[in-house]
Order: sequence, then C-alpha cells, then structure tokens
Amino acid sequence: MLTTLAISGYRSIRDLRLPLERLNIVTGPNGSGKSSFYKALRLLCDVAQGAAIPAIAAEGGLQSTLWAGPEEISRAMKSGEVPVQGTLRKGPVALRLGFATDDYGYAIDLGLPRPSSTSLFSQDPEIKAEAVWAGQALSRRTEFASRVGPAVTALALSGRREAVISDLAPYESMMTHAADPKSLPELLTLRERMRSWRFYDHLRTDMEAPARQPRLGTRTPVLAGDGGDLAAALQTIIEIGDTRALASIIDEAFPGSQVRISESAGLMEVEMHQPGLLRPLRARELSDGTLRFLLLTAALMTPRPPELMVLNEPETSLHPSLLAPLARLIVAASARSQIITVSHAAPLVEALAEAEDATLIALSKPHGETEVIGNDPPQWQWPER
Repeated sequence: MLTTLAISGYRSIRDLRLPLERLNIVTGPNGSGKSSFYKALRLLCDVAQGAAIPAIAAEGGLQSTLWAGPEEISRAMKSGEVPVQGTLRKGPVALRLGFATDDYGYAIDLGLPRPSSTSLFSQDPEIKAEAVWAGQALSRRTEFASRVGPAVTALALSGRREAVISDLAPYESMMTHAADPKSLPELLTLRERMRSWRFYDHLRTDMEAPARQPRLGTRTPVLAGDGGDLAAALQTIIEIGDTRALASIIDEAFPGSQVRISESAGLMEVEMHQPGLLRPLRARELSDGTLRFLLLTAALMTPRPPELMVLNEPETSLHPSLLAPLARLIVAASARSQIITVSHAAPLVEALAEAEDATLIALSKPHGETEVIGNDPPQWQWPER
C-alpha cells in the first residue's frame, strides 16, 4: 500500500507531499488541481511502462507540464501585499515524482535536456536521477539502487555500492532497464507492482462506445481502460467472482433488474432485464449513466484486485440516486485494493469520507499553487542529481 505520495514541479503543483490511507478521496473546486494530481500519479505509473517520456510529450512537452509559478512564494505574496511574480531561480528546473509503500520507495527527477545540434529529439526531457530504497524515507542507509545521469549503482551483498549500468540513456528509466531478477530483484518487484496499478478515466459511454458493441469474449478478470470488454468482464465475475454481490449491487442501483450476458458465435453482449419490460435492453439501448455504472461495477468487482486503483470523476453521467450504491462499491473494493478517487460530487465524497480507513484530501489553490487543506506533510527526501 502507498503510504506517501510526493509531487514537485508539475503544472499547478509546486511541492506536494501527502500521507495516504486505504481509501483516499481527492476533492476540491474546479481549477484546484485535481486533474494535475491525477495526471501526475498516472505519469508516475508510466515510468514503470517505459512510457513517461512519450506521456510528457503528449501533454505538450516538459515545458508545458512544469510548475507554472515562481520557484518560491513569499509570505508577502500569500498575504496579498505583493502580486505573485517571478523570482530568481536558485535550483535546476525539475519535475519530480515519488512514492513510498510499507516496504519500498521510489522517486524520479526529470529535467531539461542538454542542448544538442545532432538530435531532432532535443525537446525530450531527460531523467536526471532516480532512487529506490527500503522503508518509508530515502537516506544513504536505506537506498539500495540509484541513478545519477547515465550511471546506475546498487548495494551489493558485500555492503558496497557497485556499478550496474554505466551508459543508461537519458530517456530510459532504471525501472525498465536495471530490474534484473538476480542483481536487483527488489527493483523488479516494485516495477511489477507499479505496472499492476489501474486507472479508470476513459470509460466510454457514447453511442459508438466499444462497450455497446458485441465483442468476442474471453475470460477477462481485468476491465480494459476504455471498457470495451465489459460483457466478458461481467461474465467473468459471474463465473469466478462474487456473483451474489454483483446481483445485489445491480438490484440496489436498479431495483428489480438483472444483468445477463448473451453469447452468439463467441460474441458477447450485455443485456439488462428490467421489471415491466417484455424483453431485455441491449447495451446499445442503455442510458449513459446505466452503462457507466455497469462499467464501474466491472472495474471495482474485479476477480484480480490490484494493489492500487485510481478513479477519476466516476460520478460523470450518473443520476444522483446511483451515488450511494457507487460509494458502497468503492468502499467494498477498498478492502481488497488501495483506492484513490478524484471527485467533486459532494454526496459521493461525503459517503466515502465516512468509511473506515478513509482520508479526505481537499485541494485548494489560493495563490495559484495547489495545496491540501490541513495537510501535515510526511518526511520526504528527493534523490540528488
């Protein structure tokens, strides 16, 4: 379980260090930094996929993702005595992301590329430093693998630090190129954990959504990011998951209704049987809200729970009457996976915040900088370049 999340120099986030619990609810008004928080967490996951540099490029490049304010915000700026303005930069330009779990921690430092006259990729950010450590906090004593520039060193059995790689490219992470089962099994373990994280923010419900179309179905314990394999995912829950819980939540959300999966020549499709109707409604006939609730149900009731699941504004398109069942779904899922829910729907936020082992992360942006109301930042140390 993630116990600490740290973000520095990303969009509206200048420096944010958060303690996390089993169930985390991130909320705040529009423009407070909820999207920046979510995207930073997703970018951190991209590191383990070797996709961090392309992900930053897709956002407009490093210059578009960097903290947009001054390096420091003085007391006078916060009090309104002087306007927020640029100050002389003392440190290097950096976008830094990191987390700590119960047993391991990881951090990455990305910066501006060195000027080049030979490469057409001179706008790609460079990975300046990385570190992996044991326990909650990075220190010389707890660090067992680090990367500075092109060099990766690791703590050997002798207790000495030995070179593992000396020529790692600036666009390659040691998470993908130094995770060896023999020399660095801990790094491999951490990478696979990060790769198992699941993010749901593009569950399509439009008329052309993949979930509305009959699809070839195979056993699907993990719902795809776009929800295209919804029918197969629900059938997998029916066959090897908690069938009673599935039927119960559908009945609570849509009283008297049942979900069935039809199959023809291997093609599967969702059908909803509702009281008073002489035939079931097919997926293409369901409302956006009904389809979205079924998508969230398939994601949260997965027979293969991940270590971390992140939901971005799951209330989109849902009728207010569905927020209470959704809250119960999320709370039940948090018993098997750590959950981070980003939402501005007050009824959903309030229902989740009442759950055991839940923490409310309320964001605000009083001076252009995303802050957490009442936050007590945990101990944190970034790796040195």
